[in-house]
Amino acid sequence: MMQTLSSMQTLVGLRLPVLTNSEVRTRTQRVNCRNRRSVRGVVVSCSSERNEEGGMGSPSHNYAILKHRMEMAAKSEYYEEAARIRDSMRFFEDQVPVLRLRKLLKEAVADERFQDAARYRDELKAIAPHSLLKCSSDATTLGIRVQVKSVCIEGRSQPSEEAYFFEYKIKITNNTNRPVQLLRRHWMVTDANNKTENIWGIGVVGEQPAIFPKSSFEFSSTCSLRTQNGKMEGDFEMINVDRVGSRAFKITIAPFSLSILGDGGGDDDQTT
Repeated sequence: MMQTLSSMQTLVGLRLPVLTNSEVRTRTQRVNCRNRRSVRGVVVSCSSERNEEGGMGSPSHNYAILKHRMEMAAKSEYYEEAARIRDSMRFFEDQVPVLRLRKLLKEAVADERFQDAARYRDELKAIAPHSLLKCSSDATTLGIRVQVKSVCIEGRSQPSEEAYFFEYKIKITNNTNRPVQLLRRHWMVTDANNKTENIWGIGVVGEQPAIFPKSSFEFSSTCSLRTQNGKMEGDFEMINVDRVGSRAFKITIAPFSLSILGDGGGDDDQTT
């Protein structure tokens, strides 16, 4: 444990952004921790008044901050910092129930202990209903492929206000021999309390794009939840534009997770 805490003291180099003192105070107010350490702007809370889903100062939120900074370090090619942060993240993996159960589930399946695996799966569903979903999905309908990848926007999320923001990136590929146009979208957004909101709209990001054969259209957008995890799914209404009077058809957007913890392993699948 001491070795882990020691490695955490160097988890963020000077080249990476850190929280300001005012941000740290905002993030840690109302947290009652018997053994709290401040690690270069990231507060490690060993116990708080708020539960795992509460957000502010919780191990899951601190883990999400570290994961975000690890990804920033990797993208900036600061690989030594990224490795140190990843090692430090292991400090939380036994504290955060979702991460601990994911690990136990994976080990049980690998060892063919399927009764244990079923128990861990059910426990996961009870505390984080959509955590078994990946933060990505890939589906093809009538030759139109829709790939999605979601990430938590840590900088915009406000756990104290039960507001979590997520970005999702979508790539639509037309693998048919006919041009299509995206007319409308329909989303179903479900939070951890199984409350579902249906959202309809014209086009996407202010456009009704035409997608020619063997080409793609990519865009990104955001959504918010009041819980730390949830899921999205839906469909796009499209039409072939090479013939007058063509009938509209729907293209499936397969379910994907919205989670501040991501897929849990730091090796999330990428939309390609």
